[in-house]
Amino acid sequence: MEPQALWLTLRLALTTTALLLLIALPVAWWVASGAGAARALAQAVVALPLVLPPTVLGFYLLVALGPLTAPGRLIIRLLGHPLAFSFEGLVVGSVLYSLPFAVQPLVAGFRAVDPALLEVAATLGASPLRAFRTITLPLAKPSLVTAAVLTFTHTVGEFGVVLMLGGNIPGATRTLSIALYDQVQDFNYAAANRTAGVLLAFSLVTLVVVYWRGAGRRSLLG
Repeated sequence: MEPQALWLTLRLALTTTALLLLIALPVAWWVASGAGAARALAQAVVALPLVLPPTVLGFYLLVALGPLTAPGRLIIRLLGHPLAFSFEGLVVGSVLYSLPFAVQPLVAGFRAVDPALLEVAATLGASPLRAFRTITLPLAKPSLVTAAVLTFTHTVGEFGVVLMLGGNIPGATRTLSIALYDQVQDFNYAAANRTAGVLLAFSLVTLVVVYWRGAGRRSLLG
């Protein structure tokens, strides 16, 4: 186990989860609050990382954030360096790659809220924002927790996007999944087994927690 890679992985997962929850809440609420071609297109774009090979997403981000494009050159002028092969670049890639794991549980949670409750709140003078904050969000709290857990866990296990966009720079872009790949390449199977075991145990525990919470909530509702 590499402590530096472990810390970088946890830092990346925490940062990605915090940013994605801020982004996913309004996106999911907008998608769940109606229908139409625009919302269907938004759902398709959000779900694209589920079917798109991560190396494809990593490649396009690598090109888009580099000096060959106008946005990339603007970023370089503002920051003094490209986002590619940096921790900030990993955050951008992780946010895009984990987007469906944050948005989709929230959409399901918001759609499960009884519209009659929001209609009653509106007749009592509550603004849409207040109704969302005091009614929708508390009722969809289990979905919010699920979105956070799945986003965090998915980010911990990222490989393709991280490798394409960040490379393998110790202390900057070398995550546990990259460290595991290197350990296997070096035939260091003992170290690889420890790293893989940590990732496997962490993923299993978080999924058990998610499904256990969901089963407990259904039993309470039943």
